[in-house]
Amino acid sequence: MNHVTEIFGSMVFDDATMKEKLPRDVYKALKKTIEIGKSLDPGVANTVANAMKDWAIEKGATHFTHWFQPMTGITAEKHDSFISPTGDGRVIMEFSGKELIKGEPDASSFPSGGLRATFEARGYTAWDPTSYAFIKDGTLCIPTAFCSYTGEVLDKKTPLLRSMEAIDRHALRILRLFGDTATSRVATTVGAEQEYFLVDKALYERRKDLKTCGRTLFGAKPPKGQEMEDHYFGAIKPRVHAFMQELNEELWKLGVLAKTEHNEAAPAQHELAPIFETTNIATDHNQLTMEVMRKVAPRHGLVCLLSEKPFDGVNGSGKHNNWSLCTDTGKNLLDPGKSPYENLQFLLFLAAVIRAVDEYQDLLRVSVATAGNDNRLGGYEAPPAIVSMFIGSELEGILEAIETGAAYDPKKRVEMEVGVHVLPHFAKDTTDRNRTSPFAFTGNKFEFRMVGSSASIAEANIVLNTIVADELKQFADALEGAENFRHAVMELIRRTVREHKRILFNGNNYSEEWRREAQRRGLLNLASTAEAIPRFLDPKNIALFARHGIFSETEMRSRCEILLENYHKTVLIEALTMLDMARHDVVPAVVEYTSRLADGILKKRAVGAHIACELEENLLSRLSSLSSALDTQIRALDAAVYGAREVHGNEALALYCRERVLAAMRELRGVVDALEAGVAADAWPYPTYEELLFSE
Repeated sequence: MNHVTEIFGSMVFDDATMKEKLPRDVYKALKKTIEIGKSLDPGVANTVANAMKDWAIEKGATHFTHWFQPMTGITAEKHDSFISPTGDGRVIMEFSGKELIKGEPDASSFPSGGLRATFEARGYTAWDPTSYAFIKDGTLCIPTAFCSYTGEVLDKKTPLLRSMEAIDRHALRILRLFGDTATSRVATTVGAEQEYFLVDKALYERRKDLKTCGRTLFGAKPPKGQEMEDHYFGAIKPRVHAFMQELNEELWKLGVLAKTEHNEAAPAQHELAPIFETTNIATDHNQLTMEVMRKVAPRHGLVCLLSEKPFDGVNGSGKHNNWSLCTDTGKNLLDPGKSPYENLQFLLFLAAVIRAVDEYQDLLRVSVATAGNDNRLGGYEAPPAIVSMFIGSELEGILEAIETGAAYDPKKRVEMEVGVHVLPHFAKDTTDRNRTSPFAFTGNKFEFRMVGSSASIAEANIVLNTIVADELKQFADALEGAENFRHAVMELIRRTVREHKRILFNGNNYSEEWRREAQRRGLLNLASTAEAIPRFLDPKNIALFARHGIFSETEMRSRCEILLENYHKTVLIEALTMLDMARHDVVPAVVEYTSRLADGILKKRAVGAHIACELEENLLSRLSSLSSALDTQIRALDAAVYGAREVHGNEALALYCRERVLAAMRELRGVVDALEAGVAADAWPYPTYEELLFSE
């Protein structure tokens, strides 16, 4: 057997393993639970738990954990061993259905946004049977949802599953209107392209900012960055290739469909892309991917950086969320087919997405809002903070014809002629790729390009699923009683295009002209997380999530508090790290080097007053001036950080950090980077950008 096929899913209690290990009736009962949400009988749960335990022990596991995704942005786990005392000083290995289905981790120390007081500790984890259990580091990991003792959700999985049920329910209503009686389930699918940086571990250990904040807070521009465009898709270096090879194998064992790997645009930047999976599984697998990346890299003398902007002046890292709608009969509902102008069902689903993105621009921006992503968005390397949609010229032409009532003249599919006879001819796609668009249609899916590289994709997909589900609900409500169905569909599409075409833009999203045009169209430009997060609580958004049972208003308010708190905590930690580095490393280095220069000048003059010291004197004068500015900016940042103590309320503090603390940080960085450019390499206390970016 091929090595890859042999190891793939070897650490997963997947469908094939369940079929092999479970009695037939138990397997069928579990499949019903997975496929249609039927409750699992306790007796069945006990049998599943026992089989799962036996399989895990065979694989070397000694412990189990309920693996969940709290509002920290990473996963959490509490390990319990399988051992149970027998009364004669011995132990046996046990695992019950109750332990499989429910756990009780302490919920008091996880972010709750005010839902729980610190002394209210009880929380529950509940098994999600739609996501297979797996073994990681000798522990059986059971994917679970996480809620409080009083029932409020404290995690990202629960609302994601709710949003998937909402879009399934209303997409099915639309399909039934088109005469589709074969489809019983519609699921959103996602392929999350993961960008990341690799740097040498020894150099990483000498950078306090990388260790504490995940990104560099100081760093002068190197002579060469990505200007030559020679890293993108370039030959992969041996150490990086070895890392990628081990990463793939570890992910394949966990059933993660890691498919594509390549060098990205910036030096030391890379990308891993998986094959599409249902959104719930894709979210779990992306969390695993980030964890395994961090774990594997040190074994190759490297560190994996998932920060959105670890280096100023070079491309940051995103996570392109490729989102689509698929039926259990194998149809992609966002596939336009060969004749999209005749594909009324596709056009209706497309119209629903267009209306959803326009009406809920704010929620899409909120779903990707973090302090780290603010450093990336709008930087002429990633989408701007303005949400818009790219659909390509062919679909734009079709929608324009529908809006105006004009006849659409379908062009023949163009054959690509590349001028070399030996190369094959092939048909052009219906759209080009617009890499500047935040939300681009790319053939049979939408690529939401605003998600940050370190983020959980759950947030973006909760919003995407819910807003599209809401539009499908409204469409179904309007169409179910229509006398002339086809005419009603055309009118609905026409009205949607007319009212929401402002969100469509096929041009350069980086241009200043587009920013002005977007403002003229009335599109939102929420440039920072501090501006974006409060929009989460807009009355229309509260009503939306309540309407589909995704969040209660209380849960939304708690999430808003958590997101704002994460933002200002991140900014203040970075500011304090900056101050620590400036005071304890940069100042001593500059003082020592300028003293060295001054001593050199004195020694020259002691030999002979006529000896020229113009170069040294000019450099000393410049560094002295920068040293004075350094002291001023350290004091300014210190005052800004101290002033944060007087600001009360998460929203007010987030705005203060954006306006005062970040501004002071930028000023201090400018001075330190200028000093780095003037101080001798052997005197500077940190590895430079040149060393870090070309250390692989």
